[in-house]
Amino acid sequence: MLGGGGGGQGGPGQELRAADSAANKREFVVNVSSSIPYHYSNRHSLHRCNSASFAPPPPPLTITTAHPKEKGRWETVVLAYKTLGVVFGGLVTSPLYVYPSMPLKSPTEQDYLGIYSIMFWTLTLIGVVKYTIIALKADDQGEGGTFALYSLLCRNMNIGILSSKQVQTNSSLSHSVSHGSTENKSRLGIFLERSIVARRVLLFIAMLGTCMLIGDGILTPAISVLSAMDGIRAPFPSVRKSLVEALSAGVLVVLFLLQKFGTSRVSFMFSPIMGAWTLCTPLVGIYSIIQHYPSIFKALSPHYIFRFFWRNGKEGWLLLGGTVLCITGSEALFADLGHFNRSSIQIAFLLTIYPSLVLTYAGQTAYLIKNPNDHDDGFYKFIPTTIYWPIFIIATLAAVVASQSLISATFSVIKQSVVLDYFPKIKVVHTSSNKEGEVYSPEVNYILMILCVAVILIFGDGKDIGNAFGVVVSLVMLITTILLTLVMIMIWRTPPWLVAIYFFIFFTMEGVYASAVLSKIPEGGWIPFAISSILAFIMFGWFYGRQKKIEYELTHKIDLGRLGILLSEPGIQRVPGFCFFYTNIQDGLTPILGHYIKNMKSLHTVTIFTTLRYLLVPKVAAHERIVLNKLGLEGVYGCVIQYGYADSLNLEGDDFLSQVTDSLQLCIQNCSGCVTSDHEEVQKEISAFEEAKLAGVVHIRGKTRFHIGNNCGWFERSMLAFYELLHSNCRSALPALGVPLPQRIEVGMLYEA
Repeated sequence: MLGGGGGGQGGPGQELRAADSAANKREFVVNVSSSIPYHYSNRHSLHRCNSASFAPPPPPLTITTAHPKEKGRWETVVLAYKTLGVVFGGLVTSPLYVYPSMPLKSPTEQDYLGIYSIMFWTLTLIGVVKYTIIALKADDQGEGGTFALYSLLCRNMNIGILSSKQVQTNSSLSHSVSHGSTENKSRLGIFLERSIVARRVLLFIAMLGTCMLIGDGILTPAISVLSAMDGIRAPFPSVRKSLVEALSAGVLVVLFLLQKFGTSRVSFMFSPIMGAWTLCTPLVGIYSIIQHYPSIFKALSPHYIFRFFWRNGKEGWLLLGGTVLCITGSEALFADLGHFNRSSIQIAFLLTIYPSLVLTYAGQTAYLIKNPNDHDDGFYKFIPTTIYWPIFIIATLAAVVASQSLISATFSVIKQSVVLDYFPKIKVVHTSSNKEGEVYSPEVNYILMILCVAVILIFGDGKDIGNAFGVVVSLVMLITTILLTLVMIMIWRTPPWLVAIYFFIFFTMEGVYASAVLSKIPEGGWIPFAISSILAFIMFGWFYGRQKKIEYELTHKIDLGRLGILLSEPGIQRVPGFCFFYTNIQDGLTPILGHYIKNMKSLHTVTIFTTLRYLLVPKVAAHERIVLNKLGLEGVYGCVIQYGYADSLNLEGDDFLSQVTDSLQLCIQNCSGCVTSDHEEVQKEISAFEEAKLAGVVHIRGKTRFHIGNNCGWFERSMLAFYELLHSNCRSALPALGVPLPQRIEVGMLYEA
């Protein structure tokens, strides 16, 4: 994702589009006969040599990715303990705000029994069955979440807007089902592959899930901290609501200012805090059950749900906007799969989180049955006076931890969007040297801080924030259900009757929840829609502009024959130096190259055309990161740097340069065994690029803009103008790659829209 359209890395498959139009398309990177093997070196590079130009693609190359390691029993238990502080923060703190978010009017004993029955079956069906049993099995090379589901579908079926067909052909990345022939595909898969409209809808659904998860990162800190701090008002009724809001805003500001240090520095206290919370609240719940309503568990019978809706009608349906919050944070259970493993999350949820929530809500409900008018402060009122302040302190710390987990998840989602080229380039900092997933973005951090504080100060009422939160929770669950259904049909090939049962139960259940919370749009529910709409517009505008640039580059690309003609023209010189020339496409060269040669009348003696190739896997093994080859012209080579969505890229220092140069030396030496070549010529070629390296290293990328002519329609004009606005204000990718400032060269060029 270099900032310019001509010289950088594209989205998932910018280089893939070049090969998508015909089966006999040729590839820029690898161009030798299949009889020549790959050579692996201990310099973490992958070598393949030839002296020809473009040739048919080679046999599949196996990419080794980072699968979760199988853990022993004790290691799994320890890992399960660690998940308490990262995965379940939002879910386990939901008792703070569920009852206060419900617009209850003179509730009766039967009403509370019906509400508890709804919450129990929501936690059981969605939390246990859907996420813990089913969703955790739908991992993409160990990664979870909405993006992982979409990535899994794209890798196994040719259904992405940016086709994964070329990646699949070149890398053999699929670990379950390859694209295969039409006969082996489901009817739904064939329909999605043939319908561009359906594929765009699927892309929109994945984008919406991403935007809603970012909205979750704004609302969770706001409602968690505000609900926890509101406990001050119970023993001190004279404390004004505005003071609680100000204190909550102050806590959040401090939390966001600490983000730059990384979560690992304070994570040692996260799990103990959440462990204490998970243990204390069910114990208080058991005490409350014994003290107030020992027969509360009769509400586990589903008939209390039917009686609740029969008695309350529309009012009962509207109350679902509050009860859905009992399952908030369940998406993190799936999204954080890559940080742990399936067994650890299942153990933690089934043995600690689920029983804790069931007992805590039972205790709250038992108290409210005897004190029906205390629902606006349904958590703190059921805490015994003798342990009130210790629980208040634990609740506040737990709310901060819950906020931290969603903030970190937002950073990861934004990073993935940038890597996919669906979002403008922003600064992403890795705050841990041994945890790739621990990232921090200054721009995102301060925007989140401003929005969180604004939500608290403007919408200080917990019910309004709860309404907004309910919209996020229900829509993200619906999107996960839809994508999981597609995975069952097209990848797992689950029997149709099982798919029908799954889809009917969860889509109906979550659809009813969504219909209830959407009715709250005027009462705060519009907040996530506003946030998601802005984010979606930014993502679509950026995606649209990048597509237009790639279309232009593929139309005006330069092949090796054309490059040879350009270099043979009078007046064109080969100047000393070692040059990395970044290009987006792989079956040709960027048109900026021709623009550069014609105007500069030169090309460096050693020029490496470099493409950053995104692969739909979490990580690419170090020894397969760099792919090199000769292109048949003197001093001209091809280089592909392959990376996954959990990889970081840093080309700074001599390590990367030494890897590339050592790989080129091996490539030249190996080629001497492939073609008739004098040993002196090989030594001469090696000496030539050693001299070029001593002369200096430069990195050249394109900095392009659209020239919007009069033949463009109003929509194209608007979207390209918006893209140019985003492009002119986003960061360059070269600083993120660690390229020193004196080595950067930008070549400007106008693309005609």
